[in-house]
Amino acid sequence: MLEAVLTRKNVGVKKGITIKSLVSVGLIVCAVLLPQLVHLIGGAPGGVKWLPMYLPVLVAGCLLGTYWGLGVGILSPVLSFAITSLFGNPMPALERLPFMMTELAVFALVCGLFGKKIDGNKWLAFPAVLIAEISGRTFFVALVAIFQSVSSLSVTMVWQQIQTGFIGLILQALIVPLIIIGLHYLINRGKKSE
Repeated sequence: MLEAVLTRKNVGVKKGITIKSLVSVGLIVCAVLLPQLVHLIGGAPGGVKWLPMYLPVLVAGCLLGTYWGLGVGILSPVLSFAITSLFGNPMPALERLPFMMTELAVFALVCGLFGKKIDGNKWLAFPAVLIAEISGRTFFVALVAIFQSVSSLSVTMVWQQIQTGFIGLILQALIVPLIIIGLHYLINRGKKSE
């Protein structure tokens, strides 16, 4: 969506990269801080229930497109792990990190595939997020099934966490598209109606 706006406004490549970089950094910061806030308010189970890191990553995919969204999806859990490890309580835990990186990458990738379409029809943010959530969670379960012999995670454990986080997924399937629709309106204010 953002790429289409930058193209429409004839923003140069260098300035476009700067804008996308700043937006990406802002979303990564949100993806690192939001889980800390949720854990502070709701305790450790809050992260599994509300899935706070997912929200900025889903927004990144819809807003920034495939490649930039993918970067946000991969870097968010890595930076969160690195920063929280300094304080002795890494989030996500090391054994979950590769799985979560992959899951968030799929979220961003799927939403990113809808990016240009969302610019033309902002309502497509709803199916984009829903399909991304289903794809990402399915990919997560499949990876755990493949690697459970060498991982402390099991399909049963992950399935229980998916059930616990179902309310968070549903809320994000509503909230993220509304954020995207709001951003669509804000960045397209000057665009004439056709």
